[in-house]
Amino acid sequence: MSLALSPELLERAAKIELLLMDVDGVLTDGRLYNIPFPDGSILETKGFDSQDGIALQWINSYGIAAGVISGRVSPATTERARQAKMKYVYQGHTEKIPILDEIMADAKLDPSRVAYIGDDFTDVVIFRRVGLSFATANAREEVKRCADATTLAKGGDGAVREVCETLLKARGVWPAILKKYEIEV
Repeated sequence: MSLALSPELLERAAKIELLLMDVDGVLTDGRLYNIPFPDGSILETKGFDSQDGIALQWINSYGIAAGVISGRVSPATTERARQAKMKYVYQGHTEKIPILDEIMADAKLDPSRVAYIGDDFTDVVIFRRVGLSFATANAREEVKRCADATTLAKGGDGAVREVCETLLKARGVWPAILKKYEIEV
């Protein structure tokens, strides 16, 4: 499944070299699971969509880096980012503009080459500073109004895969991925 973007948005999508995203509500459905241990300590975990993970690996293989900027700190996010070969992992930051500035300085990219996926108010400030913005289907209505496009899938249920496929199709490399897996175009 991929988004039906206007020709102007597809042109912008074809130029993306970095895909950043929030975590809770984007890579996950936003639910946090607290698992208590007998000693009173708590382990927080969350669920990730496996199809999002392979799509993140595909974009990486086609020269699109990925990263997360999250307000929460979670070992589960660290591990998911490692598995998905993300270049940038910033956690514990609800004020995202300084982090975006740091990433942009490191990546040496024009903002028009960056896309972002978000679902809540803290993400809108990033939408206004990148070349292409996506809200997840489960995003707040106010956030959807500020995004360039809204995914059909919810966060944690294929929204990231949908954006990745859109970027790959815009670049014209989707048929090569299908061919790799022996799927007729």
